[in-house]
Amino acid sequence: MPTPGEAEIRVVEVAGSDGLALIADAAGDPSAPPVVLFHGGGQTRHAWGTTVATLSAHWNVLSVDLRGHGDSPWAPDGDYTIEAFARDVHAVATSFAQPPVLVGASLGGLSSLIAIADYPNDVVARALVLVDVAPRIEAAGVARIGEFMTAHLDGFESLEEVADVIHAYNPHRPRPKDLSGLTKNLRQRADGRWVWHWDPRFVSGKFGSPDETRTANMTDGNRLADAARTLRIPTLLVRGRMSDLLSEEGAQELLELVPHARLADVAGAGHMVAGDRNDVFNGAILEFLDSL
Repeated sequence: MPTPGEAEIRVVEVAGSDGLALIADAAGDPSAPPVVLFHGGGQTRHAWGTTVATLSAHWNVLSVDLRGHGDSPWAPDGDYTIEAFARDVHAVATSFAQPPVLVGASLGGLSSLIAIADYPNDVVARALVLVDVAPRIEAAGVARIGEFMTAHLDGFESLEEVADVIHAYNPHRPRPKDLSGLTKNLRQRADGRWVWHWDPRFVSGKFGSPDETRTANMTDGNRLADAARTLRIPTLLVRGRMSDLLSEEGAQELLELVPHARLADVAGAGHMVAGDRNDVFNGAILEFLDSL
C-alpha cells in the first residue's frame, strides 16, 4: 500500500458546472474504479490526510476543491447554494466512464446526497460515503462552525495566530509544531495577512446566492431526509464520536432512513474525522470499498 511519499499525486482540472474548471488531486491508475472525495465547507482538497495516497493502491482517486475553495475558481455570480455544489458533484461524477464512489465530508456529503437525489435518471454514484453528516444535524454544532468561519474574515498576521485559533476550535487535536501545512488552507494577501482559502461570499447571506428565492438552506432536514430515502446504492456513514454536529441520534435516524446503510463510529474524532483519526478513517473506508 503506498505511503504519501510513494503515491504519485497529480494536480488536474475537472469540469464542474456553470463553466467552472475545478482543481483536483488525482492519484492511482486512471483505468481503476474511481473514487471522488469532496471536502467540507471552508476546507480544501488537502483535508483528507493520507487518504488519497492510501486509496490509490487499488482505486482511481480524485480529491476535488469545491467551487470557491482552495485553488478552484470563485463562482462569478456568488452562487454557493447547495444546488450549485450538487451540480458540480454531478458534473464531476458523470465525467467518468463508470459511476464513482462518492466520499463527502459535511458540505461535500450533503452536496453528493442532493446530486444523487436530484438526478434520478443518471447513475451519479456507485456508492456513497457520508462523513459526519446526515439529514439531522445539531444546531449548536452548525452555529459553532459558523462562528469559527466568520470570526476572522479579515485574516491573520501570522501562522502562529492561525494555529492558536484552530487549536482553540479543536482542542482535542495536538497543536502542530510545523506550521507549514497550514498554508494549504490559507492564502497570503499582498498586504501579508493570511486569509482562509475560500471565497468570503460563501458565508455571506444565504451562502452568497444572488437570488434569495433559491433553496439555499444547507441544513433543511426535511429535504435531506427525502433525498436519503431515495438512496438505493451501498452507503456508509462515518461519524466522529466526539462530533458536536452529528449526534448519535442523528446517525441512527440516517440508518432508519437508509436501512441498508452501515455506520462506522470513530472514537477520538470530532467533526473533522479524517483529520482527527486518519488511520481509523482510512481503515473504515477501505473496508467499505473492499465490500463493493
